[in-house]
Amino acid sequence: MDFDQCRDVGGLWIHKFFHEDVIRSALAYKPRDDDLFLVTYPKCGTTWTQYIILSILTDGHPPKTVVDVELASPLMEMMGAEAAERRVRPGLLKTHLPFNLQPYSPQARYIYVTRNPYDVCVSFYYYLKSMTPKRYDASFERFSKLFMARKLSSGDYFDHLLSWYEHRSDPNVLFFTYEQMKKDTDFWIVKIADFMGKQYGKKLREDKTLLSRIRESSSLKNYARRLQRTCRTLF
Repeated sequence: MDFDQCRDVGGLWIHKFFHEDVIRSALAYKPRDDDLFLVTYPKCGTTWTQYIILSILTDGHPPKTVVDVELASPLMEMMGAEAAERRVRPGLLKTHLPFNLQPYSPQARYIYVTRNPYDVCVSFYYYLKSMTPKRYDASFERFSKLFMARKLSSGDYFDHLLSWYEHRSDPNVLFFTYEQMKKDTDFWIVKIADFMGKQYGKKLREDKTLLSRIRESSSLKNYARRLQRTCRTLF
């Protein structure tokens, strides 16, 4: 997966790895009133937040394999509108879309997580480098130039962030940073739960053991265990 093998699909700058018909179906998706979206620029805390949400929905018992997690919370640009329609409810949908391309409804809910650009750039680099054949130039110098030139998949980090920042106070948008969540994880778990539905937040305030279980089940350590379990299953 070379860094700059991207093209425009319906206004979205995205890597050729993603199928055009799937992308177009995702962009054309009509949200249901009960849809919950997790929206990020890549490497801004997507996986961590995804596990927190699924853990809230399952009382701290999210799906056991990465495959099952992705089926419960499909990335729309990769899996399309059909996966969104088939997914388990209640659940969530993930996108890396700017606001102007995001399937939108005033009744649906949107959780937007951002992160400081330095960490995003470095994390995105190592993520893509791990999937880049050696025949391509995978230097950080080349990658950082593409990052600043808005030529990476998902487009420009700053445009993406600003498109959602303008809607940070909308009643159906919860906007926060990776750094905020890392500093006070329990506070943001409850904040996310309240946004998903007052019944979820109420349950966490009344049961500190449940809050602790959700924090633990969504941790990086447990994600690594699920990834290992998935690899054993597949290979």
